[in-house]
Amino acid sequence: MKRLFSLILAAGLMTPAIAQDIKVGFVNLDRIMRESGPAVKAVKKIEKEFAGRDADIKKLTEQVRGRQVELDKGGLTMPETERRNKERELVKLNQDLARIQREFREDLNARRNEELSGIQERVYNTIQQIAAQEKYDAILQEAVYVNPKLDITDKVLKSLSDK
Repeated sequence: MKRLFSLILAAGLMTPAIAQDIKVGFVNLDRIMRESGPAVKAVKKIEKEFAGRDADIKKLTEQVRGRQVELDKGGLTMPETERRNKERELVKLNQDLARIQREFREDLNARRNEELSGIQERVYNTIQQIAAQEKYDAILQEAVYVNPKLDITDKVLKSLSDK
């Protein structure tokens, strides 16, 4: 029993000494993926790439709205067959718009994921370089609370902008 107590006491005395030698950092990966130079460039590149399709969708949306307004205003006074034809046309336009919007979102998300995965790899490599240079034992990216002096996000952002 005495021996067990001695072991527990020795372990308890050594724990603070070990804990003092550990160097921990924290990065806010969401902020890096929003604010870093490569991420900002990628977002602008994607926006430019998809701007034409986005404009086409906006035009089609306005066309659908215009047809709906036209049908709402004149639907009661126009002949039954003409009204039905316009309703069918409006339904088809709405279906086309929904399909085009869905395809646009899918293509945009795929392109964004493709572009950001390369950036994420660069970010992880940069974090590992900083960890090695400054002799960090651990760098965390999610935590409930982080003391601001442990946050190295600005160092990572600066390092990414220098490259």
